[in-house]
Amino acid sequence: MVTYPDARSVVRALQPDEPIILNRPHAAARAARFFVEKFPGKSLYAVKANPSPDLIQVLWDNGVTHYDVASIAEVRLVRATLPGATLCFMHPVKAPSAIREAYHVHGVRTFSLDSVEELEKIVEACRDEAGEAAQDLRLCVRLRVSSEYSELSLASKFGCDLTEAPELLQQARQHADWLGVCFHVGSQAMTPFAYVQALERVRVAIGEASVVIDMIDVGGGFPSVYPGMEPPPLEDYFQIIHQNFYNLPIAYNAELWCEPGRALCAEYSSLIVKVEKRRGEELYINDGAYGALFDAAHVDWKFPVRALEDDLIKPEMDFAFYGPTCDDADYMQGPFVLPEDIQAGDFIEIGMLGAYGAAMKTDFNGFGAADRVVVTDEPMASLYDGSRQRPAADNVVSLR
Repeated sequence: MVTYPDARSVVRALQPDEPIILNRPHAAARAARFFVEKFPGKSLYAVKANPSPDLIQVLWDNGVTHYDVASIAEVRLVRATLPGATLCFMHPVKAPSAIREAYHVHGVRTFSLDSVEELEKIVEACRDEAGEAAQDLRLCVRLRVSSEYSELSLASKFGCDLTEAPELLQQARQHADWLGVCFHVGSQAMTPFAYVQALERVRVAIGEASVVIDMIDVGGGFPSVYPGMEPPPLEDYFQIIHQNFYNLPIAYNAELWCEPGRALCAEYSSLIVKVEKRRGEELYINDGAYGALFDAAHVDWKFPVRALEDDLIKPEMDFAFYGPTCDDADYMQGPFVLPEDIQAGDFIEIGMLGAYGAAMKTDFNGFGAADRVVVTDEPMASLYDGSRQRPAADNVVSLR
């Protein structure tokens, strides 16, 4: 993969007619080291955020040994890329064939569940040829918690209710060599208090179940920096989680896990797009809702942008984007702040697309081609470059 200093040098060298994804391995490496060194437990990379083998290798090389896989395709991908990695199948609803292959072929022992039906499915799929039940299952019961402090909710689809959790924990304990409780507060949690609420629900569930718990997994939700979304320092999240973890009625040697996705890979990638047409305050660009800008279109996510031309001299103004397909839904309202004199033929860099953006490109309508290059400059925003200083007084949790 060719390496360039920055986006402007890519445009000067290539004058690309198709979008180009810019990868920053040094940014992903820095994020990985941050979590490995500072989170008071084990960090699992949530592969769904960006399943790039190159990225997965960077994370492994910088200390991430466990991976949250959510499909049999992700199991196969990570096992092929990292033969020594520990894979945890954390999707709460899995096909029996996927469980069977994960356990018997790829050595997966950790499975998430949120119902008795899923528990039974896991137990049956992991039996040996003689029909004997597996003795080494590591089961994680997923509890439904609030997403009220997060930008994207994950509270509706998965997780058992607090009323169901005690009985499910008791039943899972009978089949588990190692039992955990997991949850997800939602994507881009903007205050550490999200985890305080969730861990209180965990405490109640464990207390009512009266079973030995070997692991607490606080899931993902750790934020990155976007326009209009400036989260507290991640150290505040770690500190609050650590304090509340030790108040739980769990085994003395219980482990603490987390599953960062966005926080490990958002800074890894950005995107160069070309302006194909301007219509007033709307720019027609060559990527969009069916490409790397899915979130900008469908959940109104704000990404940082910058023009890559040297001859734009007018003040900035707000623009909306249309993507390249024939679909009216291929629209991103932004606002995206760019120089007023930007026009067709100019190039734009869109930042912080390493999480979900680069992973969600499709070929709809014949669009989707995108070369990848490495750049060595800093991402457009960062939690890890030393520019965001943690306040000296950090004992107050902001609730926004």
